[in-house]
Amino acid sequence: MAVLLIGTLDTKGTEIAFVRDRLRRSGIASIVMDAGVIGTPAFAADISREAVFTAAGTSLAEQQKLADRGTAIKHAAIGAAKLAAKLERENKITGVLGLGGSAGTTIGSAAMRALPYGIPKLLVSTLTSGQVAHFVGERDIMMLHSVVDLCGLNRFSRRILTNAANAMIGMVATFGGKPVEATDKPLIAATMFGVTTPCVDRARQLMETGGFEVLVFHATGTGGRTMEAMIRDDLITGVLDLTTTELADELVGGILSAGKDRLTAAAMRKVPQVISVGALDMVNFGPRETVPEKFKNRLFYQHNQNVTLMRTTPEENDVLGQEIAQKACAARGPTVILLPLKGVSAIDKEGGPFWWPEADQALFQSIRNWIGPWVKVIELDMHINDPAFAEMAANALLKLILV
Repeated sequence: MAVLLIGTLDTKGTEIAFVRDRLRRSGIASIVMDAGVIGTPAFAADISREAVFTAAGTSLAEQQKLADRGTAIKHAAIGAAKLAAKLERENKITGVLGLGGSAGTTIGSAAMRALPYGIPKLLVSTLTSGQVAHFVGERDIMMLHSVVDLCGLNRFSRRILTNAANAMIGMVATFGGKPVEATDKPLIAATMFGVTTPCVDRARQLMETGGFEVLVFHATGTGGRTMEAMIRDDLITGVLDLTTTELADELVGGILSAGKDRLTAAAMRKVPQVISVGALDMVNFGPRETVPEKFKNRLFYQHNQNVTLMRTTPEENDVLGQEIAQKACAARGPTVILLPLKGVSAIDKEGGPFWWPEADQALFQSIRNWIGPWVKVIELDMHINDPAFAEMAANALLKLILV
């Protein structure tokens, strides 16, 4: 077993060799993959660049002839991902460590996203201090900011690369580089936001008492996408989708959208699901100054200095209700919708900053209008964070699973 090291050996060979040496000193073997296309490799890789491009269905010679950097990076990422997955299936790697700038980050992260959860994945990148969601995707990838460019060794890069090597050594030594181990408990997926935490916590406790293991996903865009991916991978037995706030961000243009496919995986995979409207009273933005000018006259709540919440309107909630109803009606498995008539979040309650009964009623009425008779809608004269609402949600899902 070894750590897979990924980089372009023509430009990052010195740094890869440095990390390889640090691993070797701790008794950790490595497999070096060269994902470069131009220049001369600093040393011979265990997996050559020729092998990488062959795995992608092309050849190094063809990519060199095309002389198109973007195309070469695309194919290198495909090849690296296929080879990394093959090494994992053959139990030849305990973790993967990549490094680079935009090209190396693109290639290394593609390989990491092809691996199961739990296998250590560490990416040293010049891009880590910026937007990294498209690199991490739905996987457990750790990213370490290189601070300085990875262009030779200096007092900063030596320290940071040593930290990266030590982190990988610690992870491999502690867990042996194994994927997440399965148990005999069926998995339940649940969605939560800070403003729906009491509800989801109570529902989770009841499901765990019933013999299930509950994975709670923070509805921050990535959380919703990860949950949908796990459902599509047939890992999930039932879904408590109580916090569907990501739909509002997708509709209005907030920063926590999970994309257009949110609320579709359980429907397609016939997974029992209980859906509610948690936190659909809000759209999420960053600091107040980042909110688009077109929203200047809207109702806002400053959650903290980095999170600005904007209240959804009756018109937006009418559209959201239709979307939820239509996606629920398309479900191939048992589905129930629960409506908390006294408020959908901690700040949407009588006297709260987002209390707007007309907006909530537009959401509820739209669901009533568009839902099909084969989907059960349960309306409760409760707030979403009332313990009785959470208990109703958990019991409803248990009933769907046990039918």
